[in-house]
Amino acid sequence: MRLFTALDISDDARSALVALLRELERAAPFRWSRPSNLHITTKFIGGWQEADRQGLSRALAGVPKLGPIPISVRGIGWFPNPHTPRILFAGIQSGPELAELHRQTDAACHSIGIPAEDKPFNPHLTLARVPSKEGLQDVRQRIAQLPEAEFGQFMATAFHLYESVPKAGGAEYIKLEEFPLL
Repeated sequence: MRLFTALDISDDARSALVALLRELERAAPFRWSRPSNLHITTKFIGGWQEADRQGLSRALAGVPKLGPIPISVRGIGWFPNPHTPRILFAGIQSGPELAELHRQTDAACHSIGIPAEDKPFNPHLTLARVPSKEGLQDVRQRIAQLPEAEFGQFMATAFHLYESVPKAGGAEYIKLEEFPLL
C-alpha cells in the first residue's frame, strides 16, 4: 500500500478548481489531476504493509485535536520554479494550525518508524504534472488572463488516511480512514 495523510477540500473550492482545470487542460498535454484527487497532503507515508495498518491508525488517532483549521485556496504557482516547472499547483494559505497538524502527524508517524520529513512543509494542491514544455507557454498565458486566482475558503475539521492506487491515466486516491480535528 502507498499511503499519505491529507485534508479534503470543500465542494465549492473543488468546483472552482475543476473550472480552472477544464480551461487549462485545452492548452497543454500535462498530466492533469483528477478532480476527485484534489487534496492537501499533510504527510507522505509511502509504502506500508496492510498488516501494519492498525498500528498506523492508532498513531494517527493520537494526533492532538487542534480544532477546525481555516484554509484559503489562493494563487497558482510552479514547482520547483516557473522556469523549469515540474508541477502546477494552487496555493494554500492557513494559520499556524495547518503547520502544526503537519508537525504532529509527522511526529506520530515517526514514532512508529516512518522517516520524518526532511523538507519544509509547503501546503498546496497539485493541479498538473508537467512532463515537457509542450503547451507551457499557452498555460502561462491563460493563467495570466485569469481575472483572479481565488478558489475558496473553508474550515477543515478532519484529516484522512489515503491509499494511492496506480491506474491507467493516473493514480486513484482512496480514503481509508478519517481523524477528526475537533
